[in-house]
Parts: sequence; structure tokens; C-alpha cells
Amino acid sequence: MPRIEGFEAYRLTMPHGRRPESILVRVCDEDDAIGWGEVAGSDACWADIEERVGPALLGLDWELPEEVVGVGGLGGHEAASAIDIACWDLWCRRHGTPLSHALGGTRTSIVAGARLTAEPMLDVLLTRVNRLVSAGYARVTLAVQPGWDIEPVRAVRHAFPALALQADAAEAYTEDPAHLSALEALDAYGLIAIERPFAGGELDAHARLQRAIDTPVCLDPADLDTVDTAIAMGAGRMLGLRIARLGGLTAARSAHDRALASGWDTWCGGAAGFGIGQAAAVALAGLPGCDLPSDVSETPTQTAVVSPPVRANGGVVAVPLTQPGLGHDIDHDLVARLSRRTLRIPA
Repeated sequence: MPRIEGFEAYRLTMPHGRRPESILVRVCDEDDAIGWGEVAGSDACWADIEERVGPALLGLDWELPEEVVGVGGLGGHEAASAIDIACWDLWCRRHGTPLSHALGGTRTSIVAGARLTAEPMLDVLLTRVNRLVSAGYARVTLAVQPGWDIEPVRAVRHAFPALALQADAAEAYTEDPAHLSALEALDAYGLIAIERPFAGGELDAHARLQRAIDTPVCLDPADLDTVDTAIAMGAGRMLGLRIARLGGLTAARSAHDRALASGWDTWCGGAAGFGIGQAAAVALAGLPGCDLPSDVSETPTQTAVVSPPVRANGGVVAVPLTQPGLGHDIDHDLVARLSRRTLRIPA
């Protein structure tokens, strides 16, 4: 591969100060081939990219995108994730290969799921679920927490008996007897999974819960060592693959492969952003083990820097296979207009 000769980073926020905030990175090799990546923005991530990651990329020798983070010593999940996506995109564009195919994807489309934040009013919750079902979403994930778990799940299951339903506990529970009683009671409602019931490092607690219930426990791993340990311990039966949390497409693909080999189910999470992160999530969700609906959020039209925007049609998102790389054109001018901070190396 020609060496990377140029690196740019852009810190973007939605108009009118709305969230989310993202950092977009653009890498350019000596033949002017381009690759783009995206990660949720933070001060720490921006500083890491500016001071360490960006300079380290220039002149780096690499042949395959999965080598970049390791060869460059670019660990640190947020920054590494954006760089990893960009280098996969660059490599695929140079080789005329769709990103999904390069990762090992086998799908032409993916089934989309949707997530709902906690809603304390049951009638409002049911209305929101109905909108998603009417739009074609095949799975809905409800946010639950201690004291607000059995009631909303029971209400949605009663109203939508055939809906693929998942509960996301966001690590809010402990092994307090009342908490365990509630989690075990959810087993009666035919859930696809109970996601993140305990803190991520409490694999023993996850394993004990999995032995006590039939519903799969879904983990949200932050590294491959956790994936290996969780599989060995039987600390669940499902993985949610979040590209940024795992540190990039390379690590997320490895997590998928290990889960698939062990008989665990997987699905892909897609954080809100400006389109590049969603496009990467779509490519990852094309992997053969991602049989469950994946959370690929749609890009708001007015801030989508990718063309065409990532969209679900009847609850299905097409995997772009007619263009190399991410499969979308990037509006560089819009990126520049939305950016409130820009870094170029060399300046």
C-alpha cells in the first residue's frame, strides 16, 4: 500500500447545538486515494487524534487495514476506531471492493431494529412502539431499569405478542435479590435477550444469571479478551457489536468470528452520527453471524455527509455493493461547513 501522506480530522456538531457530536477523519495516500472514518466526539478523543494518532499515521508502512492499529501502536478505542474505519475504506477504494465484502459479509440487505429510551407513561410507550412496528422495524429494544422493567415489558408484549422484543438494562442492575427477581421474571415474556444487565466486568454475575434463565444474556464487550473470557465462562449467549466500543471494524469482525465459532448470536449496533459511522455499521452487519436485526440508525437528511443517506425502507437497509469502500460519496464541502474545528497534518 502507498503510504498515507495526508490526514485531516473534523469535529462536527449538529446544527443549533443538538447532539450528537462526531469526529470525522480523512486519510489520503500518495496516489490521492481517500478513506473516511467517524467516531462519537469527545475532548479526549480529539486530543488523542491531534497529538498522537494523526502524526503516527503519516508514512506508516502497511499492507492490510487490519494491520494499521497494531503496527502504528494506535490503541485507544475512540481514536483507533475512526482510523481503522478510514483505513478499511481507503484500502477498499484502492482495490475496487465494497467494504462489506472485504470484511467477509454475505448479505445484500440487513433487517433493522430500533431502540427506545425509557418512557414512564405506558400509553406513550405503546404509541412509540406502534410507530416503529408500522414502519417495518422487526425488533424493538426497550430501556429498562430497577423498578421499571416488568411493567413496560409486559405491556408491550401484551399489545404486540409477535414482536421481537429485547430489554436493555444498561448495566443498571446488581445481584441484589430484588434485582435478580425482576430479571428472572422477564424470562416469561419471550425476549430475544436481556442486554447488559450488570456492569461489563462482572462476568461471573452474567454467567450466574444466564444459568438461571432461558433468555439469552447479551454482552456489550469492550475488548476481545472480554469476548474470549465471556464465551469460556458461559456469561451469555449473544454479543452486541459496537464498532467504536471495540476499537474499530477489525476488532468488531474478530469478535463476530469468535462468537460465530462458539454458537453465540450477534447483532451490530450503530450509533447516531453524520452517516459514515452508520455506513460502517451496515457493512459490519452484513457478516454471516449477524442473523438478528441490527441497530443501524438513520442519518438526518440535513446533516448526512454521505450520499445516498443511510435509510431503512420497510425496516430493511440495503448493503451498498455497487461502489467500493463504504459505498457512499462523501460531501467534503458539507463536512467543512458543519465542522467547528479542523486539523490537517501536514498543515
